[in-house]
Amino acid sequence: MNNLPKIISVFPLSNFIIFPKTTVPLNIFEPRYIDLVNDSMKTNKFIGMIQPKKISSIKKTSLDLHHIGCLGKITSFKETEDGRYLLDLKGIIRFKILKEIKSDKSYREFEVNFDDYKNDLSEIKEVSKFSDLELIFKDLKELFEKRGFIINWKALEKQSLDETINALAMASPFSLEEKQVLLEAVSLDLRKNKIAEILSTYTFDEYNNTTVQ
Repeated sequence: MNNLPKIISVFPLSNFIIFPKTTVPLNIFEPRYIDLVNDSMKTNKFIGMIQPKKISSIKKTSLDLHHIGCLGKITSFKETEDGRYLLDLKGIIRFKILKEIKSDKSYREFEVNFDDYKNDLSEIKEVSKFSDLELIFKDLKELFEKRGFIINWKALEKQSLDETINALAMASPFSLEEKQVLLEAVSLDLRKNKIAEILSTYTFDEYNNTTVQ
């Protein structure tokens, strides 16, 4: 916790969310975020990922952001011939925005706090039983299959329970608003319960859709 920065550069990206202990690819092409990556590569390789809220007014000059995001670390970097950056970003720990920092940089910076999410840094490898996961995620597996999502469930056996739940939450066919709710769930148990709540609405809707002709 002591090595985490108090001020981070933030990439507000719509339709994108990252959870701790998951890795996602990024294609960077906007000049201001090229600047962000350049500065990050020179220092700690951290980038704060966060979801913009839905824009309510076209007059707003900057996006309103959710208060909770996830700090990621660049784990691989490649520059393309046309000047884009291809990154792999690994989720490290969630953060809460405290305030925006005024600067002359082309991207936004925020003072953040990590205290509520220190368990994201836990290295406890509580290996989950596949039978337990099957029970917990039975409805989720069915939803994945109905939506055409392919998951290597056997590979998930080798991961810890939090890695598995975070990976499934991020990869799920849930809406971005629902994924934001999961991201903000402080504990693993709470996240599991939120997944169950969201799934109950999906299964209910699908039941209605298949019975009402």
